Amino acid sequence: MLISVCMIVKNEEERLPRCLSCLQGIADEIIVVDTGSTDRTREAAQRYDAKIYDFPWVDDFAAARNFAFSKASGDYIYSADADEEIDAENRELFLELKRQLSDGEMDPDIVQFYYSGQLTQVSVYNYDREYRPKLFKRLRPFVWEGAVHEQVRLAPVVYDSGIEIAHKPHGQHADRDLKIFEQMIRREEQGAVPMSTRLLKLYARELYIAGTQQQFDSAAEYFARRADEEEDGEAVEAACLVVLRAAGRSGDTEKFFRYAMRLMNDGFKSSELCLELGEHYRRAGDPAEAAVWFMQAAEEALPSLDIRTGGEFACRGAAECLRELGDEQSAAEWEDRAGEDSARPA
Repeated sequence: MLISVCMIVKNEEERLPRCLSCLQGIADEIIVVDTGSTDRTREAAQRYDAKIYDFPWVDDFAAARNFAFSKASGDYIYSADADEEIDAENRELFLELKRQLSDGEMDPDIVQFYYSGQLTQVSVYNYDREYRPKLFKRLRPFVWEGAVHEQVRLAPVVYDSGIEIAHKPHGQHADRDLKIFEQMIRREEQGAVPMSTRLLKLYARELYIAGTQQQFDSAAEYFARRADEEEDGEAVEAACLVVLRAAGRSGDTEKFFRYAMRLMNDGFKSSELCLELGEHYRRAGDPAEAAVWFMQAAEEALPSLDIRTGGEFACRGAAECLRELGDEQSAAEWEDRAGEDSARPA
């Protein structure tokens, strides 16, 4: 049972050796697809006997990963990124998993690994640890199931392993991602297939976590249209929150309350909505009303896009309003909560 490691990289000469060192003894083949490095990434990959291919960057991660997968010859493909690291304990677990696969003790189509360390780094992620599909059977056989009324098993067999990968990004990638989303909107205007509901929600999340006011303003019209078209409730909520944030920051009070009331009427009372209402009343010079909404963001609602809206941001907003009202003791308590939330992984 052979494992092909497939990667897409660009200017990763510093991080690539750390990643590939962790995979020694696990990887039987290393495929590195370079999307335009100008540093010594290729030389770093060559030190690990990697097969190196060039792929012109077309602002499409899926296209690059599909190209990398097409070059693999192993039984399983492990999809890696240069900013990942597997420690000694989890490396042993990976080797044991490989033994079990080789001996036929299990035969999954996909193996999921824990992806961790997100909130300790500069990232747009909203969680600290979650399962991700990382190991894939390269050629999936079709199997009949059922002693009678048999049918082909279509759903993949997914195994959740206990193996943990530390993600150690070296910087914020949101600006790059948001530019790709903007290009997708332009392609839609020219007749391309609309972005999926899944991508729409991810676009909203990246905007909320790392977007500038200009990026919100640029996307607001698109999200307003998608809010009217979407049937998925979570997608409608995400779209409305983007429009709400853009309208609030630009001073369009009529649009702000139209989308705020739409969310309320649809039963979506998220931390983001409460936080935006708090910001509105603070801008309007009403710190008492603003404090009420900041407290609700922290205690009466749950975050939908950005976990910090129900923690650090809400607590800090409440503290600032209470201090403006002269309640120093309560302000200090909320400020302490803000500090605790900013330091605690979720």
